[in-house]
Amino acid sequence: MPGSEPRVLRYVALGDSQTEGLGDSDDTGGLRGWADRLAEHLAQHNPALTYANLAVRGRLARQVRAEQLAPALALRADLATVVAGVNDLLRPRFDADEVAGHLESMFAALTAQGARVATFTFPDVARITPLARPLSSRVTALNDRIRHAARRHGVTVAETGHHPVVTDPRLWSPDRLHASPLGHERIAAAMAHALVLPGSDGTWTHPLPPPETPWPTGWNATTAELRWAAVFLGPWLTRRLRGRSSGDARSAKRPHLLPVPTRARGGSDTRR
Repeated sequence: MPGSEPRVLRYVALGDSQTEGLGDSDDTGGLRGWADRLAEHLAQHNPALTYANLAVRGRLARQVRAEQLAPALALRADLATVVAGVNDLLRPRFDADEVAGHLESMFAALTAQGARVATFTFPDVARITPLARPLSSRVTALNDRIRHAARRHGVTVAETGHHPVVTDPRLWSPDRLHASPLGHERIAAAMAHALVLPGSDGTWTHPLPPPETPWPTGWNATTAELRWAAVFLGPWLTRRLRGRSSGDARSAKRPHLLPVPTRARGGSDTRR
């Protein structure tokens, strides 16, 4: 039953750009993101909550493990979210077993310390970006291994991958790699629902209303794909070829456990 779980006093988020909050700017020009939103949900029912976000954009799963696991253990989280792997599956030499091994090591260490751990599965990127169709089998392989590793360690999994709404373009930023503010809101709601938090339910899976402007089709759709490739895919490939990452020289935005500011309810609504 909701509310039957022990109170969460310390929440720590580990991951990459999605957990850092790319695609979801806050009122001050910083990043909010689904983990911040989940922390806000938790704080509504437990004002004593403190929250740290160790995520850094561009990090591979092995880097998340190497750089964020020890600090997370030192913070002795009651709840930890571990989400990584998308940056890995975009690389030419993707190994699903290796990536899942890093995730499982984090699951094992955090749960052994007594933390409740949660993660989520990923949507098929080909349903969002047709040019990414070759990656579909990688997403399936990674999701399968995440589920198996999670079962072995009692980790909660929010199944965000297979619901049709997750591929609605309005849930994604123009780069199609990061969630939009509404997308981050839906991810937070999915996590809250999977964790059976008070005030959570399954409405995050509901479709959005029909768009005011129909999605492009035919030549217009092809033009949109080519524009996306030029504006977003090209620069990303250039960074990879140069051995650079969007997270170079960056550190965690919230490395210490701090109280969660109370936000007025409003903005986009996951129930629409």
